[in-house]
Amino acid sequence: MAAAVRTAVLAASKGIYAQWAPVLRRPFCVSASLQHQITSNQGDAARADGVFKVTMIPGDGVGPELMTAVKEVFKAGDVPVEFEEFHLSEVQNMASDEKLEEVLSSMKKNRVALKGKIYTPMEYKGELASFEMRLRRKLDLFANVVHVNSLPGYKTRHNNLDLVIIREQTEGEYSSLEHESVTGVIECLKIITREKSRRIAKFAFDYATKKSRSKVTAVHKANIMKLGDGLFLQSCQEVAQLYPKIKYETMIIDNCCMQLVQNPYQFDVLVMPNLYGNIIDNLAAGLVGGAGVVPGESYSAEYAVFETGARHPFAQAVGRNIANPTAMLLSSANMLRHLNLEYHSSLISEAVRRVIKSGKVRTRDMGGYCTTSDLVKSVIDNLHPLHQR
Repeated sequence: MAAAVRTAVLAASKGIYAQWAPVLRRPFCVSASLQHQITSNQGDAARADGVFKVTMIPGDGVGPELMTAVKEVFKAGDVPVEFEEFHLSEVQNMASDEKLEEVLSSMKKNRVALKGKIYTPMEYKGELASFEMRLRRKLDLFANVVHVNSLPGYKTRHNNLDLVIIREQTEGEYSSLEHESVTGVIECLKIITREKSRRIAKFAFDYATKKSRSKVTAVHKANIMKLGDGLFLQSCQEVAQLYPKIKYETMIIDNCCMQLVQNPYQFDVLVMPNLYGNIIDNLAAGLVGGAGVVPGESYSAEYAVFETGARHPFAQAVGRNIANPTAMLLSSANMLRHLNLEYHSSLISEAVRRVIKSGKVRTRDMGGYCTTSDLVKSVIDNLHPLHQR
């Protein structure tokens, strides 16, 4: 019986795996269409031959300031990346269907993007799906990955944390299917499908396999949403049978929040539906220093978008030069690794970590008094030890 189930699940998963397996076959990694642009030179400072074009979406709040920080560091590090910048914002009257199509066209050409948070207004203006959600759906950015990793030298309540949160982000509560059935009664539909649940579960287990991680925890609320979350949980269980070497556990979302605060070391890779992932991303970011220090990324079969792990625009800090650029700089370093620019990725990520570890230059959210510009300058100064090797 078990063998028959295993065979059936494997057959059902083949089509899903074929859609996005190329993402995990790279070193999280460069898309196939970009491979021809890469040449590997001998030596420690192997560099790409030519310039990579990347779509940049600054977003709202401090997003534009963080992108300026990235551009300054890239320039100082002689990074062979050219940004195509598009301002897409619902709160700054810079969002339209035409603007969205421009961004999508650039993304489909470049296949890689660096993005700030696009703030979603709470007011209903005739369109339920935000531009952020429409962008994800158009590109099928189904997997959001947030690696919550403590920064050496920066002490928090829990130190030496190393866990990964994988979130399905194209359906669930974010399906934008709401209506007022009668006056004063709103129905909001949560969509869970077997295909997308299996797809994100397969992504999580393949990620765990590739990164040599030992456990995957599926987070759910199937005790209450017996059909919707029940289907998600069943899909994860079926996929887990294909990975006997990886330990599989399940945990109810409310208990998961408590356990993360009490003992986050028990977790390795967590996989969950859309809304739970959004909440857990931000909770886990708070464990290691907040929204300013945790990088994130989103994947489809063809595209990769790099962004901060905690989705907070920090609008109250706009123009004050106090935002922490650490998360965006680390995200940009991950983007360079995705493009196979390993030298430049290490150049930037190690410079950032060196600055944080020294403890001399820290922004207010990390208990210091330095400005965004101070931290960027310090990172640039710390590029040179690596850059001169």
